[in-house]
This record gives sequence, C-alpha cells and structure tokens, in this order.
Amino acid sequence: MQDLIAGAEALIFDFDGTLVASPELYAAGWRQAFSKAGYSLEPGWYHRRAGLSEQVLLDEFSQQFGAAFNRRQVTDDMRQGVIDRLHMLREISQVAAIARQNAGAKPMAVASSGPQAIVVPSLRTVNLLSCFDAIVTIEDVAQAKPAPDLFLKAAYVLGVEPENCLVFEDSPQGILAAENAGMRCLDISQLV
Repeated sequence: MQDLIAGAEALIFDFDGTLVASPELYAAGWRQAFSKAGYSLEPGWYHRRAGLSEQVLLDEFSQQFGAAFNRRQVTDDMRQGVIDRLHMLREISQVAAIARQNAGAKPMAVASSGPQAIVVPSLRTVNLLSCFDAIVTIEDVAQAKPAPDLFLKAAYVLGVEPENCLVFEDSPQGILAAENAGMRCLDISQLV
C-alpha cells in the first residue's frame, strides 16, 4: 500500500464508508424521510444500496415498491435526518490517518456520491475538511458512480492526469467508477 501511495501524484477519497462510518446515519435518515412520506424502509434494503446517489436510490425505491412521493421533500428530510445525527459520526481511522499523513504533501480530493450539504459538514465534524484541496460531490457531475465522472472531475480540479491518481473506495460501484476513470484503486476493506 505504501508503494501505491508513494507512486501516486494525487489521492482521491470516497467519503461515505471510506473516510467515515456513515451508513447507519443515512439508513436512519432515509427511514425517517420515507416514514414521513407514508412508507416504511427496511434497514437491510438500504444497506444493500449504501453508496448509491440519492436519485438512484429514490428511483430504485419507487420502482421496487410502486411508491409515489415528493422526491424533493423526501431528499430534504433525509438530509436533515443525517445532519441531526452528525454528533454520532465517526471516522474510519485507518483511512483518515492516510489523509492526515498526506495532507499538504500530495494534492488530495474527496469524490462523493453524497451531496455537499452533508459531505462538507461531515468532514468538518471529524476534523478532516482542511486535509483536502477539493471536494467533489454529486452536484458537480452528470452521472453517479459507477460512471467515472466524480473521479475524473476530482482529477481535473487537482490538475493531475487520471492515471496518476490513487482512489480509496469501499463500494463495488465506486471501485468500478475508479476503473472506468483509468485510476488505480485501493479497496479499503483491505485496510480495516
């Protein structure tokens, strides 16, 4: 792993499930939001989809359950549910340590399928915001992972060619997105 990091010109980190242990916060936020819309959400259903962008998750829920709801309201309620629980957020120490060790030494970015409204306050909560030169979120690109858009945008903002970037990821769709971007990828399950 040290050789991969040393050989990379830039480091790009996924956020949810990679830098922070946030799936439970999102699961609770989604349960709360769907409940307010008149639907119940089984925790396992969400966990099988953790890491999906909001719109993709809403599409899957709507299609699978034939649900009709105000998408903007459900999204806003979910985001507020997560923000209300940020005091419970914990970093994934092995990955956060890599970010802290390389801050200022290499260009670094976060590339998240999550919204800026959650990612930035979350980074601030775990004292990681200052480590990164760029924060790229779903609002900054046309397509969510497994499309390469998030990682390619992060490389562009950092001014580094994609093949010279190393990605830290936890989800199958994120690992595929890194491959689709032509970047080397470290599956963090090998670290934690």
